[in-house]
Amino acid sequence: MKLNRSCLKNRESFEKISVKLPNYDWDKMVQATEEAPRWIHFGAGNIFRGFIAELQQRLLEEGLEESGIIAADTFDFDIIDKIYIPYDNMTMMVRLKPDGTMEREVIASIAKGVKADISNEADFGYLVKAFKNPSLQMVSFTITEKGYALTDFKGELFPFVKKDMEAGPHKATHAMSVVTALLLERFQAGGFPLALVSMDNCSHNGEKLKSSVVSIAEAWVTAGFVPAEFKAWVDDENKVSFPWSMIDKITPRPAEVVEKALLEDGIEDMAPVITSKNTYIAPFVNAEVPQYLVVEDRFPAGRPALEKAGVYMTDRDTVNKTERMKVTTCLNPLHTALAVYGCLLGYESIAAEMKDEELKALVERIGYVEGMPVVTDPGILKPVDFLKEVIEVRLPNPFIPDTPQRIATDTSQKISIRFGETIKAYLEEENLDVESLTAIPLAIAGWLRYLLGVDDKGNSMEISSDPMLSELKEQLKDIKFGEITSVKSGLNGILSSPILFGTDLVKAGLSGKIEVMLSKMLAGPGAVRKTLQEYLNSAH
Repeated sequence: MKLNRSCLKNRESFEKISVKLPNYDWDKMVQATEEAPRWIHFGAGNIFRGFIAELQQRLLEEGLEESGIIAADTFDFDIIDKIYIPYDNMTMMVRLKPDGTMEREVIASIAKGVKADISNEADFGYLVKAFKNPSLQMVSFTITEKGYALTDFKGELFPFVKKDMEAGPHKATHAMSVVTALLLERFQAGGFPLALVSMDNCSHNGEKLKSSVVSIAEAWVTAGFVPAEFKAWVDDENKVSFPWSMIDKITPRPAEVVEKALLEDGIEDMAPVITSKNTYIAPFVNAEVPQYLVVEDRFPAGRPALEKAGVYMTDRDTVNKTERMKVTTCLNPLHTALAVYGCLLGYESIAAEMKDEELKALVERIGYVEGMPVVTDPGILKPVDFLKEVIEVRLPNPFIPDTPQRIATDTSQKISIRFGETIKAYLEEENLDVESLTAIPLAIAGWLRYLLGVDDKGNSMEISSDPMLSELKEQLKDIKFGEITSVKSGLNGILSSPILFGTDLVKAGLSGKIEVMLSKMLAGPGAVRKTLQEYLNSAH
């Protein structure tokens, strides 16, 4: 049995092995997309195939849509050649339940996969034709936060972006330049309205997308490639809108256990591939069941009935509040705490950490006890229910192969949002005492202890990549494993940094507590575990 259009005529065999097949006319969907495209998506990876494409599948099955999605990749063209074309753009979706069972479904709502490459005449011509069509309503993105960036950390334009700005729309290479060039085609064809929707997991994603597109349009106006009216059209949210969104679903790298199960059931050619850009991707996507997408409802050309597929369609303020709830209280702070302590205690799986009495108590206290009094309530989701699902269903799922080492990457860039926002909220609330916080200071002390590169057994440990690593190690150089008195001199510079923590922890009155916690963790082998037990037991 193969994953391609032939499976639609082999329904009985697939249903026998519990694989759900689409129940709409696939050929008709492909034809409808060709004639009147409504949705293009940039970023052909797992979160798109395993979540966003499924939304359109639901609408097609309910007869609420006739066309599918055109998937375009801006970065890794091998994905189109190796994962899309050989499988007729279909994906085997495997939902991994915490009890070890799997739900399998063929997602077939992607009508065509193309390379967003100006030098590829056929594929780019196809995209130009779709962008010129008045039927097009939305263009969505999952290209990661880096995909929108035009400048480096110093605020200077990347050389390839500068080159795009100087060479003009017909020689665009960067994702944002390519999209702006396609918008120019739409503008010239009649200036039909359109929504550009970032669905990437980053704060104020619509704002980032708009800023980049408008910057490129402006550069092309200045260089004389395009008229000023084009930039004005892109900048007018009644013509081209940039809705904000919040997305939440874990789609980890393809798991061997899933590939093996598919092969044992007779489905051929399921092996993952490694592309020339080092993307590890398979014809199947394995993912957790819970998923959330909250989208600002600003679509000047109309849109699919996404709310009928489980998407929360709302206003910008609610999107912002939902993201804040997730990032500052209900998910990301828990992940960061598990990451640093998981590395120190020798864990290689987030799920395994949730069986650890102290670590489970740590994240429960961060969320339920210290986070909930200041949580941002978005109104469309109950924070306490969201948190409960994270702690009881999502983090303990042994079939989501996420590692503390991966989550610990770039912690210096995340800690101000994940813990600093709660600390600031405590400082602002008259009826809350910032000094009552225990688990959040423990998480911060744990991160500083992690940065020493020595695990709880006293062995050297690899530290995940972080742009501030060399600077942080320099500031911590006098703090030594086994020397509890070495703490005092080395922490004030770090703990007083609002860039790192969102606020000055010395002025906030938390530095002393963090120093004591860290010094206890330095006492010798087993001191990290002992410190966790001491503080979490006394906090009950």
